[in-house]
Amino acid sequence: MTFWSPESSARYRRGTVSKYWWSIEVLDGAFSAEQWRAAHGAALIEASITNGGCDWDWQRHSWGVIFEIAFRDADAWHAFRRLPAVTAALDAVPDPVNGLMIYQGRGGSSASSDPRRPLPRAGAGAAEIPREPEPVIVAHLG
Repeated sequence: MTFWSPESSARYRRGTVSKYWWSIEVLDGAFSAEQWRAAHGAALIEASITNGGCDWDWQRHSWGVIFEIAFRDADAWHAFRRLPAVTAALDAVPDPVNGLMIYQGRGGSSASSDPRRPLPRAGAGAAEIPREPEPVIVAHLG
């Protein structure tokens, strides 16, 4: 859901609005991430809107959910991240050890300005593993 006005739409067309996207990935754990989203989603959205958030989106996956949030500047993100409601929601994820990832940018794919890098080639094109030569055995008779 985006909160858009004619004025912000005109700024967007002129290219004067930039967004700083952040992603919060929550993985399934002791309970589903969808249950976590149902319990804490409204509080996260309200906290983001009242503290400078300009866009947000939820993505559902078979392994969990991603909450993507955009701010107009980095300071607004840091203020949002320190809010008690946000801290409480992040402390309540289904898997608190391995089930929470927070990173800058949108989740799930790379934007065209940040393309994915090719992986190293497997098999053809890879260098052979170096091996030590076998020792030469010399027999002395006599």
